[in-house]
Amino acid sequence: MENGAVFQKSPWRSIFSLCVPALASIVVMMLYNMADMYFVGWLDDYAQVASVSLAGPVFSVLMGISTMIGNGGCTKIAQALGAGDMERVRGCSALCVWASIVSGAVFAAVCAVFCDPLLRLLGANAEMLDYTKSYVLIMALGAPIVLLNHSLGGALRGEGEVTAGLVGGMVSTVSNIVLDPIFILALKLGAGGAAAATVLGNAIALGYYMIYKAKSHGRCVIELRPRYAKDLRTLGAILALGLPNAISSVLSGFAGTFSNRLLVGYGTQAVAAMAAAGKAPMVVTMVQMGVCMGVQPLLAYCCGGRDWPRLKEIAQKTLGLTAALGAALTAGLWLGRGWLIGLFIKDPAVAALGEHLSSYLLLMGPFIGVYYFSTNLLQASGSAAGASAASALRQGLLLIPLLHLMNALFQMEGLALAHAAADGVSILITGALALACYGKLTNSTQKNEQKSENTAMPAGQDGIS
Repeated sequence: MENGAVFQKSPWRSIFSLCVPALASIVVMMLYNMADMYFVGWLDDYAQVASVSLAGPVFSVLMGISTMIGNGGCTKIAQALGAGDMERVRGCSALCVWASIVSGAVFAAVCAVFCDPLLRLLGANAEMLDYTKSYVLIMALGAPIVLLNHSLGGALRGEGEVTAGLVGGMVSTVSNIVLDPIFILALKLGAGGAAAATVLGNAIALGYYMIYKAKSHGRCVIELRPRYAKDLRTLGAILALGLPNAISSVLSGFAGTFSNRLLVGYGTQAVAAMAAAGKAPMVVTMVQMGVCMGVQPLLAYCCGGRDWPRLKEIAQKTLGLTAALGAALTAGLWLGRGWLIGLFIKDPAVAALGEHLSSYLLLMGPFIGVYYFSTNLLQASGSAAGASAASALRQGLLLIPLLHLMNALFQMEGLALAHAAADGVSILITGALALACYGKLTNSTQKNEQKSENTAMPAGQDGIS
């Protein structure tokens, strides 16, 4: 198949060709996210369930780095394909590979050296300390593998090889789910076993990508040779475009830390209840995020080719799709939240608390797709500053202060309400930023075209009588 052929289909076919694999990948990712807590929950030890939640910010930072490299590379690769520049595609791919390896090694070193102060920052008490430490250290040691795996998946999406990215994600998740009960239960490694299963699952998926590249006969343009990874200006552009994803992921993790530190005051069971309560809204959010991430290469391709009518049509159809999915999932998960929480929490009182908190967390579920689409549009257009500002709003500038304010006003319930309030304001602001960005792009193009027409007009034909 020609490079980028999926971007050239009719709008709905392009959207579904990109979104169906992306949604399947998101479903796989959700299973991946839930598997660790599910099997740790079988230990019937709330300290270990809470430790997985407390270690979440470290994993979020790791995922932030991977999305900064992978999504930034995806955007630049798709833009280069839209402009027909295959040499730039190759260079961007190589930069993603080597940036992942180097940053993974640095991440591992930092976590190993500063592990104890980091755990205190995360709010781990004596009951959870050892469990959280084993999870963090194992995850840190596997950081180069995790980063490289996720970055290659992003590069493949940028090339339009969405099926390969989906299969890689499925290989990673299925491997993780199979390995989880072995490491956590059979080998009795507990929370540390969950981290080991995650790292090994990523290593298996990385092997799949290497086999895929070898058998693609040049169709897959993943470039491994270091000589193509020398353009530091392009690396800076990749990191700038991926920065919004990194900000969102990292701030999400740190918002979780702030929330957990406040929740610890209500007891270990409160931390476990909120961790389980977050699974239902996570499903709603990740599905809508998956749709928007799926179309992001298509948006970038349109921006690279300056095809604004197609961009507008795709935007309208994607927003309608996210709204429909968001409403249906929110209703279904609100009704089934008790069953979902019961998968992770066995104690009836703790499960009931999680179900109560989940109701508040689901309030903005039908509308959160607007936030993700707007951020992805800003990113696809090359507006790194706008996308970064939008990403900083929801999980940082708004949520962290609201957690403290709402906790003071409404205690534990306020911590859940803070998420809904931050989501609502973020949706309005990012939607306005995306509309302004689209208007600026189209107006700039029209002015340039008019200027070119006037320049080309022969003397005496300029319309002035």
